[in-house]
Amino acid sequence: MHGTVDRTGILAKKLGMTRVFTDEGAVVPVTVLALEGCQVVAQKTQDRDGYTALQLGSGVAKPKRVSKAERERFAKAKVAPKMKWVEFRVPGENMIEVGASMSADHFVTGQKVDVSGISIGKGFAGAMKRHNFSGLRATHGVSISHRSHGSTGQCQDPGKVFTGKKMAGHMGAVRVTTQNVEIVRTDVEDGLILIRGAVPGSKGAWIEIRDAVKGVKVDDLPMPGKFSAAAAPKKPEAKAKVAPAFADAVILVDGIGPKGEEVLAAAGVTTLTQLVALSAEQIAELEEKIGKPGIFAKEEWVAQAKEMIGGAEPRAQVDKDLAAKMLKEASSEKE
Repeated sequence: MHGTVDRTGILAKKLGMTRVFTDEGAVVPVTVLALEGCQVVAQKTQDRDGYTALQLGSGVAKPKRVSKAERERFAKAKVAPKMKWVEFRVPGENMIEVGASMSADHFVTGQKVDVSGISIGKGFAGAMKRHNFSGLRATHGVSISHRSHGSTGQCQDPGKVFTGKKMAGHMGAVRVTTQNVEIVRTDVEDGLILIRGAVPGSKGAWIEIRDAVKGVKVDDLPMPGKFSAAAAPKKPEAKAKVAPAFADAVILVDGIGPKGEEVLAAAGVTTLTQLVALSAEQIAELEEKIGKPGIFAKEEWVAQAKEMIGGAEPRAQVDKDLAAKMLKEASSEKE
């Protein structure tokens, strides 16, 4: 259908430019884009959100650089925290399940696509460079201002410079979309997409790739896309049969930030029962890695864990809400 896109796009990282050769030996300049683990992280539905769309994320972010709310969001989708995510509007019949990993052959060789990204910042630029003005005359009374933009308004009526007038100013660092660029090659194994010519953005920039909305369409595109479905998690039967009396997770302890959570997880301490069972030597070693000696006693981490094991609620309201949500999900899995 002309002017519309029925499939989701893909979020990729720009690695740079190179060249490839055709079978006839002709040189083709290309931009190399890497998928960086592009996955579906959320769905927007008509009933809940009023429209249908897919949210795709790419790149692996460090847990300590992701907020607690965002870590919970990614954990619910069963995907690793992403550095960048973007939303693509798609029809309801072309939705893809959450957790699915997009493949490079989502696009086919020879297909035309539209690419969007943040252009390279150029700083302050004059009117000739910024807007392609021709400049003033080289003679006939013009001196030392050949590259100026000339008159910007009127004399008396209305006597002002209109908003949007093309003048010198900040150039670049804006969202740019280049339409109808060609897919030259795809590498499924390495997750690479090669596009003819240049695309907006510097090396390392995130680029959105969509099916072209103009021009000739390709009839044999994979619908709703090319992806690998999320692997079904294995649930131990013993845990599925018994609903926990409390939410056994160290994330519910007030005062444990991203750094502490990361250090505890690296030491294999993810539950309240494991936290309570730590010896004094183990606690001192963990405090040294966190970089805050005495933090266990100061924030009463072990005392809080014992309270929750005994049936008490977490101290912080945000942790109370999270614990109630965990218990509700655990009981629904049991049913």
